[in-house]
Amino acid sequence: MTTPLSRSAFLVWAAVAVLAAACAGGQPRVRVLPPVLPPAEEAAVPSAPPGLRPTAGESGGLAIARTAETLLGAPYREGGSLPDGFDCSGLVTYVFARLGFAVPRDVRRQAAIGVPVALADIRPGDLLFFATTGSGPTHVAIAIDGSRFIHAPKSGAVVRVESLALSYWARRFLEARRIPPA
Repeated sequence: MTTPLSRSAFLVWAAVAVLAAACAGGQPRVRVLPPVLPPAEEAAVPSAPPGLRPTAGESGGLAIARTAETLLGAPYREGGSLPDGFDCSGLVTYVFARLGFAVPRDVRRQAAIGVPVALADIRPGDLLFFATTGSGPTHVAIAIDGSRFIHAPKSGAVVRVESLALSYWARRFLEARRIPPA
Protein backbone atom coordinates (compact mmCIF):
# COMPACT_ATOMS: atom_id res chain seq x y z
CA MET A 1 0.00 0.00 0.00
CA THR A 2 1.35 3.41 -0.96
CA THR A 3 0.71 6.68 0.77
CA PRO A 4 -0.18 9.85 -1.16
CA LEU A 5 3.27 11.25 -0.40
CA SER A 6 5.09 8.24 -1.82
CA ARG A 7 2.81 8.26 -4.86
CA SER A 8 3.66 11.94 -5.43
CA ALA A 9 7.33 11.19 -4.99
CA PHE A 10 7.05 8.38 -7.53
CA LEU A 11 5.34 10.67 -10.05
CA VAL A 12 8.06 13.30 -9.60
CA TRP A 13 10.76 10.63 -9.99
CA ALA A 14 9.06 9.26 -13.14
CA ALA A 15 8.81 12.75 -14.67
CA VAL A 16 12.49 13.41 -13.97
CA ALA A 17 13.43 10.05 -15.51
CA VAL A 18 11.44 10.79 -18.68
CA LEU A 19 13.03 14.25 -19.03
CA ALA A 20 16.51 12.87 -18.41
CA ALA A 21 16.01 10.21 -21.06
CA ALA A 22 14.88 12.86 -23.54
CA CYS A 23 17.92 15.04 -22.82
CA ALA A 24 20.34 12.12 -23.10
CA GLY A 25 19.12 11.27 -26.59
CA GLY A 26 22.14 12.79 -28.33
CA GLN A 27 21.85 15.58 -30.86
CA PRO A 28 18.66 17.61 -30.95
CA ARG A 29 16.12 16.62 -33.55
CA VAL A 30 15.92 18.99 -36.47
CA ARG A 31 12.62 19.51 -38.22
CA VAL A 32 13.31 20.24 -41.87
CA LEU A 33 10.74 22.63 -43.28
CA PRO A 34 9.77 22.86 -46.94
CA PRO A 35 11.43 25.71 -48.86
CA VAL A 36 8.14 27.62 -49.12
CA LEU A 37 5.93 27.88 -46.05
CA PRO A 38 2.17 28.38 -46.09
CA PRO A 39 1.24 32.03 -45.36
CA ALA A 40 -0.12 31.20 -41.88
CA GLU A 41 3.14 29.54 -40.81
CA GLU A 42 5.25 32.26 -42.44
CA ALA A 43 3.37 34.88 -40.42
CA ALA A 44 4.18 32.98 -37.20
CA VAL A 45 7.95 33.54 -37.53
CA PRO A 46 8.87 35.90 -34.66
CA SER A 47 10.12 39.44 -35.25
CA ALA A 48 9.81 39.32 -39.03
CA PRO A 49 10.35 42.93 -40.08
CA PRO A 50 8.24 43.98 -43.08
CA GLY A 51 10.03 43.88 -46.39
CA LEU A 52 12.80 41.52 -45.26
CA ARG A 53 11.24 38.20 -46.27
CA PRO A 54 12.81 36.65 -49.37
CA THR A 55 10.90 37.45 -52.51
CA ALA A 56 10.16 34.97 -55.27
CA GLY A 57 13.05 36.30 -57.36
CA GLU A 58 15.70 36.09 -54.67
CA SER A 59 17.97 33.10 -54.49
CA GLY A 60 21.32 32.06 -53.12
CA GLY A 61 23.07 34.15 -50.52
CA LEU A 62 20.63 37.04 -50.49
CA ALA A 63 17.70 34.70 -49.77
CA ILE A 64 19.74 33.08 -46.98
CA ALA A 65 20.52 36.45 -45.39
CA ARG A 66 16.95 37.70 -45.69
CA THR A 67 15.56 34.48 -44.23
CA ALA A 68 17.94 34.88 -41.26
CA GLU A 69 16.74 38.49 -40.85
CA THR A 70 13.18 37.27 -40.36
CA LEU A 71 14.36 35.49 -37.21
CA LEU A 72 15.82 38.54 -35.48
CA GLY A 73 14.62 38.59 -31.88
CA ALA A 74 14.11 34.83 -31.57
CA PRO A 75 15.45 33.65 -28.20
CA TYR A 76 18.68 31.74 -27.70
CA ARG A 77 18.17 28.15 -26.56
CA GLU A 78 20.99 25.61 -26.15
CA GLY A 79 20.37 22.83 -28.69
CA GLY A 80 17.56 24.85 -30.29
CA SER A 81 16.86 24.65 -34.00
CA LEU A 82 13.35 26.12 -34.27
CA PRO A 83 11.97 29.69 -33.96
CA ASP A 84 11.05 29.10 -30.30
CA GLY A 85 14.80 29.09 -29.62
CA PHE A 86 18.07 28.71 -31.51
CA ASP A 87 21.68 28.06 -30.77
CA CYS A 88 24.17 29.27 -33.38
CA SER A 89 24.35 26.12 -35.51
CA GLY A 90 20.62 25.47 -35.09
CA LEU A 91 19.91 28.89 -36.60
CA VAL A 92 22.08 28.04 -39.62
CA THR A 93 20.48 24.61 -40.03
CA TYR A 94 16.97 26.10 -39.85
CA VAL A 95 17.64 28.95 -42.31
CA PHE A 96 19.25 26.68 -44.89
CA ALA A 97 16.49 24.05 -44.51
CA ARG A 98 13.84 26.71 -45.19
CA LEU A 99 15.52 27.28 -48.53
CA GLY A 100 15.89 23.59 -49.33
CA PHE A 101 19.55 23.05 -48.34
CA ALA A 102 20.57 20.37 -45.85
CA VAL A 103 23.59 21.33 -43.75
CA PRO A 104 25.12 19.50 -40.78
CA ARG A 105 23.77 20.40 -37.35
CA ASP A 106 27.01 21.21 -35.49
CA VAL A 107 29.51 24.05 -35.98
CA ARG A 108 32.61 21.95 -36.72
CA ARG A 109 30.84 19.94 -39.42
CA GLN A 110 29.35 23.11 -40.91
CA ALA A 111 32.89 24.52 -41.10
CA ALA A 112 33.97 21.54 -43.20
CA ILE A 113 31.55 22.06 -46.09
CA GLY A 114 31.25 24.63 -48.85
CA VAL A 115 34.17 26.63 -50.16
CA PRO A 116 36.44 29.08 -48.31
CA VAL A 117 35.84 32.78 -48.93
CA ALA A 118 38.37 35.56 -48.39
CA LEU A 119 37.42 38.16 -45.80
CA ALA A 120 37.26 40.84 -48.51
CA ASP A 121 34.89 38.69 -50.60
CA ILE A 122 32.22 37.92 -47.96
CA ARG A 123 28.72 38.16 -49.42
CA PRO A 124 25.23 37.79 -47.92
CA GLY A 125 24.52 34.20 -46.90
CA ASP A 126 28.15 33.20 -46.32
CA LEU A 127 28.85 31.41 -43.06
CA LEU A 128 31.31 33.04 -40.67
CA PHE A 129 33.17 30.90 -38.16
CA PHE A 130 34.69 32.04 -34.87
CA ALA A 131 36.75 30.50 -32.07
CA THR A 132 34.89 31.71 -28.97
CA THR A 133 35.36 28.95 -26.39
CA GLY A 134 38.37 27.00 -27.62
CA SER A 135 40.50 26.30 -30.63
CA GLY A 136 38.88 25.68 -33.96
CA PRO A 137 35.37 26.75 -34.93
CA THR A 138 33.04 26.98 -31.94
CA HIS A 139 30.56 29.60 -33.19
CA VAL A 140 28.87 30.25 -36.55
CA ALA A 141 26.97 33.20 -38.00
CA ILE A 142 25.33 34.18 -41.29
CA ALA A 143 26.72 37.20 -43.17
CA ILE A 144 24.22 39.86 -44.23
CA ASP A 145 26.92 41.91 -45.97
CA GLY A 146 30.69 42.22 -45.91
CA SER A 147 30.81 43.59 -42.37
CA ARG A 148 27.69 42.47 -40.49
CA PHE A 149 26.24 39.11 -39.53
CA ILE A 150 23.26 37.49 -37.80
CA HIS A 151 23.74 34.92 -35.07
CA ALA A 152 22.34 33.36 -31.91
CA PRO A 153 25.02 34.53 -29.47
CA LYS A 154 24.51 33.07 -25.99
CA SER A 155 22.13 32.08 -23.24
CA GLY A 156 19.83 34.94 -22.24
CA ALA A 157 20.26 36.73 -25.58
CA VAL A 158 18.28 36.79 -28.82
CA VAL A 159 19.14 36.34 -32.49
CA ARG A 160 20.74 39.65 -33.45
CA VAL A 161 23.00 41.54 -35.83
CA GLU A 162 26.66 42.12 -34.94
CA SER A 163 29.60 43.75 -36.71
CA LEU A 164 32.82 42.03 -37.75
CA ALA A 165 34.52 45.33 -36.95
CA LEU A 166 33.95 44.86 -33.20
CA SER A 167 37.24 43.83 -31.64
CA TYR A 168 35.66 40.81 -29.88
CA TRP A 169 34.55 39.28 -33.19
CA ALA A 170 37.55 40.44 -35.22
CA ARG A 171 39.97 38.71 -32.81
CA ARG A 172 37.98 35.47 -32.88
CA PHE A 173 37.18 35.29 -36.61
CA LEU A 174 38.56 32.14 -38.26
CA GLU A 175 37.10 31.90 -41.74
CA ALA A 176 34.12 32.39 -44.04
CA ARG A 177 32.59 29.66 -46.20
CA ARG A 178 30.00 29.75 -48.98
CA ILE A 179 27.27 27.11 -49.07
CA PRO A 180 26.24 26.28 -51.70
CA PRO A 181 29.16 27.44 -53.81
CA ALA A 182 28.09 30.19 -56.21
